[in-house]
Amino acid sequence: MDAEKRKISHKTLSKSFNIWFWGALTCFSQEHMQTFGYLCSMLPIIKELYPNDNETQTNNIKAYTAFFNTNPMLGSVIVGATASLEEARANGENIDSQTINDMRAGLMGPIAGIGDSLIDGTLIPILLGIALGMSRNGSPVGAIFYIIVWDIIAYFGQRFLYFRGYKLGDKAVGFLVGKQGKAVRRAISIVGGMVVGGVLATWVNVTTSLQLKDNTDHVFLDLQKQLDGIFPGILTVIVTLFCWWLMSKKHVSAIWTMIILIGVAFVGVVLGVFNPGLKY
Repeated sequence: MDAEKRKISHKTLSKSFNIWFWGALTCFSQEHMQTFGYLCSMLPIIKELYPNDNETQTNNIKAYTAFFNTNPMLGSVIVGATASLEEARANGENIDSQTINDMRAGLMGPIAGIGDSLIDGTLIPILLGIALGMSRNGSPVGAIFYIIVWDIIAYFGQRFLYFRGYKLGDKAVGFLVGKQGKAVRRAISIVGGMVVGGVLATWVNVTTSLQLKDNTDHVFLDLQKQLDGIFPGILTVIVTLFCWWLMSKKHVSAIWTMIILIGVAFVGVVLGVFNPGLKY
C-alpha cells in the first residue's frame, strides 16, 4: 500500500452516483434485483483506489456481487457509505468484504421499508395531488409540473444522500433509522395523509342512480338523496375503505383492486345501481 493516503476524488464519486441513479435497476431480475446496478456504481471507486492492481480490484469487487435490493432513492445513502468503507479499506483499515456485506444486508431492509412508505406512499401521492389540481379542464400543466419536480427531487435528493453517506459512513444511516428520523417520517406521513384525504374528497365521487318507482312511474325513493341527507359522500367513504381493506388487510395488489372495482362498476351499471351517463 502506498504511504500516501488514498482519497476518492469528487469526480469519481459523482460518476459512481450517476451510475447508481441511472442504473440502479440495471439487469433487474428476481434473482439479482439491484445487484448489478450496485456493482457498476462501485467500479469507478475500485479502479481509482487500486490503480494498476487488477488482482485486488477483482477480489474487492466480489463483495458487491451479493444480492442487494432496497428503495433506490434512499438506498443511495448505503452506496455512499460503502464508498467510504472501501476508501477506509484501501488505507489499511481492518475492513473486509464480509464487513461490507453485513452492513449492506443489515441496512437494505430498514431503508426499503422507510423509503417505500416515505417516497412511494407519501411524497409521490402529495406531488400527484398537486398535479391533479393543476390539471383541471385537461390542462397539461399538472403533468409537466410532476415530471419536472419529481426529477429534481429524485436526482438532487439521492445525490445529497449519497454524499452524506460517503461523508459520515454508516453513521449517516443512523438518522434515517433512529429517533430523529422516525419523528420526521411521522410528520411527513401525517401531511401525506392530509393531502391524500384532500385528493380523495376532491376527485373521488361515488353516487348511485338507484330509484324506486310506483305504478305511475312516480319516484317515491331516491336512494342518493336519502344518503345525502344522512351522510353526504358516504358511498365514496365506503369504496375508499373497501379499497384500503383489500390492499392493506388482504394484500391484494393495486392492479387487482382496480379490476375488482371495474367489475363492481360493470355489474352496478347492468343492475341500474350506477349510471355512467352514457347515451347510445
